[in-house]
Amino acid sequence: MTTVDYSPKPGPAPVGRMLLAQTALETRMLLRNGEQLLLTVVIPTVLLVLFSAVDVVAVTGPGKRVDFLAPGLLALAVLSTAFTGQAIATGFERRYGVLKRLGATPLPRWALLTAKTGCVLVTEALQVALLSVIALALGWSPHGSPLSVVLLLVLGTAAFSGLGLLMAGTLKAEATLAAANLVFVLLLLGGGVIVPLTKFPSAVRAVLDLLPISALSDGLRAVLQNGAGVPWSDLGILAVWSVLGLAAAARFFRWE
Repeated sequence: MTTVDYSPKPGPAPVGRMLLAQTALETRMLLRNGEQLLLTVVIPTVLLVLFSAVDVVAVTGPGKRVDFLAPGLLALAVLSTAFTGQAIATGFERRYGVLKRLGATPLPRWALLTAKTGCVLVTEALQVALLSVIALALGWSPHGSPLSVVLLLVLGTAAFSGLGLLMAGTLKAEATLAAANLVFVLLLLGGGVIVPLTKFPSAVRAVLDLLPISALSDGLRAVLQNGAGVPWSDLGILAVWSVLGLAAAARFFRWE
């Protein structure tokens, strides 16, 4: 006669399963948040449609307006999700003790941060797909290597994620909310997203050129609008910001 063992075997699920479950949860929470959707989806879409329809040739230069605007607004989508949205959401999770409680679960802390990054990547994929479809409908004619575009988007995501987590892990939630939105507006206006950096004085441009949003928008524009090869200088700037931002976030992030 076979004996069946019904004794419980408590224990955590495999890390991979926990990571996938947490990533799915983070993504659902973001997609259900109306304010986050406004920031990550509605604003870039409205700006793309509005400025493509309005005569701003003096700003964007010769050629179709959408060819200039689409790469910049893809960069803005990365900024809004990886930096602004993630900083605000993580900051309030930290304030309400969510991160502290999750840190006490079998889910490793590195897996929690990885799940947040996975949520960012999923959201960005949806953003890129949506903006690309709208831009193509408006007459966008992209060029260049898809691999270069992917490299720029991945490094841009790493750079902004590191900076967003650094802000969320060191400032109070209210300060993070104000600072993240302020940075979003300033980089929208001065990061080469809708206004070329050539419109700024040379001394100011020398500083703006070193910003991650400028490197991302200029790199995407060089590839998608001008059909350039791999934009090594822009990738280098993004790589430096990625290393510095992620290292600082790992060093100074506070879970409580």
